[in-house]
Amino acid sequence: MASLICTLQDHQDDVNWCSFSSKLLATCSGDKTLRVYNTRDFSELPFSPLTGHGYGVHCCCFSPCGQFLISCSTDATTMVWSTTTGDIEAVMEHPGRSPVRICALSPDSLHLVSGASDGTLALWDFPSKQLRRTGGVSDTTMVACSFSPCSQIFVTGSTYGDLRLWNLDLNQLHAEKNAHDLGVSCCTFAPSILSGGQLVQFRLASCGQDSHLKIWAVNKFSSGAYQMQLLHTLTAQSAPVLCCSFSSDGQLLISGSVDKSVAVYDTNKAALLHKLNHHKRYVTACCFSASSLLVATGSMDKSVNIWRLEDSCSGHGGKSLPAEDFAQTSSEGKTSARRSKLLVADWSEEDVSEWLVEEGLQGLVDRFKANNMDGTELLRLTKETLASELGIESVGLRGKLLRKVEELRSAAVCSGVPDEFLCPITRELMREPVIAADGYSYEREAIESWINTKNRSSPMTNLPLLTTLLTPNHTLKMAISRWKSSQ
Repeated sequence: MASLICTLQDHQDDVNWCSFSSKLLATCSGDKTLRVYNTRDFSELPFSPLTGHGYGVHCCCFSPCGQFLISCSTDATTMVWSTTTGDIEAVMEHPGRSPVRICALSPDSLHLVSGASDGTLALWDFPSKQLRRTGGVSDTTMVACSFSPCSQIFVTGSTYGDLRLWNLDLNQLHAEKNAHDLGVSCCTFAPSILSGGQLVQFRLASCGQDSHLKIWAVNKFSSGAYQMQLLHTLTAQSAPVLCCSFSSDGQLLISGSVDKSVAVYDTNKAALLHKLNHHKRYVTACCFSASSLLVATGSMDKSVNIWRLEDSCSGHGGKSLPAEDFAQTSSEGKTSARRSKLLVADWSEEDVSEWLVEEGLQGLVDRFKANNMDGTELLRLTKETLASELGIESVGLRGKLLRKVEELRSAAVCSGVPDEFLCPITRELMREPVIAADGYSYEREAIESWINTKNRSSPMTNLPLLTTLLTPNHTLKMAISRWKSSQ
């Protein structure tokens, strides 16, 4: 039996990934933030949300000890956060400045792998945060990665549809071509190692655009050679499968799909146990808790659902927690006057002053008024302008204010805004939309910055832009203006 016990509705864009540690749950989103919750009652931690990334966050994972949280983003960085303070411990820039789509930390916490949209892999020494070596596959996008439980090999999946095994020297050990037709979307090793005689065996799950979830045996022979053997193909979901995860004992496997469903399987029997249908859009993220039979699922509907699987699901002991122990940490308890206004950029100076008071920052009201700070100027604030133009010397106060401003930026992207009015890079309402050579429309300032730093690749297709010429999209600008007037 599976029961929904909690729904988190704090993100303002698609939820891309979720990850458990022993005490925390982390989620990340296209709204450029990570959010961190206490798994005791799913209340959000005081330093959450984490707002260091400049673009959408694709993936996040905890270190085994739970001391660090790692995330990667379209901004071409992989960041390491302290789970105690929420501070950024390290920023690792991907070679070539390509958008980072996936990151994975080895179980022994010694190595970190990041995979990018241009097919490159970066292997980092995690204790020192130094780049060790690079490799990869050209003309594809790395979208999936997982370390084996022994920490000595890892697997990657790409939009080519192949699964590849690598060692820590970034030598390719095995390539399973066309593992998923039309592309891999996720892959994950089971936590256990099977050994006997001349063979060491791992279990691997992968899913893809072919609507299949597959379970593989990864065999390592005494000669050092590797082989992948397909054990099961699971077809309970009717559309592309976007995510998959093993339970902490490897006995259960979960997957999320474009058909909006979550499937729970018995790994050994390859049997479907549950089909959960609660999300309103694609299920893009799923993970098991390490210490109990709790499951988190994230979706393009911007929500994260927490499920409890009863012990009878697999016949082994997982602690069942009473539903009343979980707090409904959604936007219901966080409603404020500042969120009632859809377009923060249209706030007057008085609106900004009221917002400062609501956030406990009334000491800054006179300073903001003296600088004629309206909504547009508020959204443009940076740590540099806070110090140089507003004269705010306190680092802590600047940090608090920037976190609040980032929440405003995220809140501005609400469910009522047509998606075509949002810039694909910033996920914010466009003011000066322009058409790039890839045929997509972007906010002028965002795409110009992208072109200057991303080697002229398309943010949407990752292919080279044939020209950097930008054409004003007057039709879209007029449509946005009409929509704003109707609100």
